[in-house]
Amino acid sequence: MKRQLIKGVRRVRRRFRTRNQLRAGSTRPRLSVFRSHKHIYAQIVDDEKGVTLASASSRDKTLRDSVSYGGNAEAAKQVGAALAERAKAAGVTQVMFDRGHYRYHGRIAELANAAREAGLEF
Repeated sequence: MKRQLIKGVRRVRRRFRTRNQLRAGSTRPRLSVFRSHKHIYAQIVDDEKGVTLASASSRDKTLRDSVSYGGNAEAAKQVGAALAERAKAAGVTQVMFDRGHYRYHGRIAELANAAREAGLEF
């Protein structure tokens, strides 16, 4: 039990460390990513106003049909592209990428690359 508690504390510290580095003196909105075993979620948040500007996930009605399984890299690519299109519609072109406590690897990297290719600037 103690080992699980220690791992959770480390995860929270990593998340706050990356988020605090992003927030330091920046005016861009933040692209925040959450990854579960079965799905991936991403949203663009304006921290100054406390408002979500755009969001996409592998559970969205528009993406649910094209994504067979939400926990793989292909689903992350589609979510990243959909998020970039929704961000453009909301008037957002530049964001900061908040990977949270996840490594920039696998599904997280695929989502970021797809969003870049669709027109978002990091």
